[in-house]
Amino acid sequence: MSDREQDDDTAQNREPDIGAFIKQQRELAELSMRRLAEIAGVSNPYLSQIERGLRRPSATILQQLARALEVSAETMYVQAGILDEDAAPQNTSLEAAIRRASELTEDQRKALLSVYRSYVSANAV
Repeated sequence: MSDREQDDDTAQNREPDIGAFIKQQRELAELSMRRLAEIAGVSNPYLSQIERGLRRPSATILQQLARALEVSAETMYVQAGILDEDAAPQNTSLEAAIRRASELTEDQRKALLSVYRSYVSANAV
């Protein structure tokens, strides 16, 4: 298998993960796909392709989506495989863990993230 084929396989294996993560975050934020696309400045069809794992977003697009979803860019980069989780700030890892917690409902994850962010924000001042 050539290096290019391996890169393509890696991208294909990674795309559903970032797409599923973006979709999950969009649903947690209670945004329609159309609204998220509008806020992030990307086309609705392009966002749909990302969520379905058909397209791999660039770091710039991930940053735009992160801003629109109120998620750190580092979290998006980790989910996309661009940034190693060990290199990400600790709060990014905690936020990612909360988002992945399947034992919590969407409302519970949203509430926990809100509380966590309020504490971090209060301590940053």
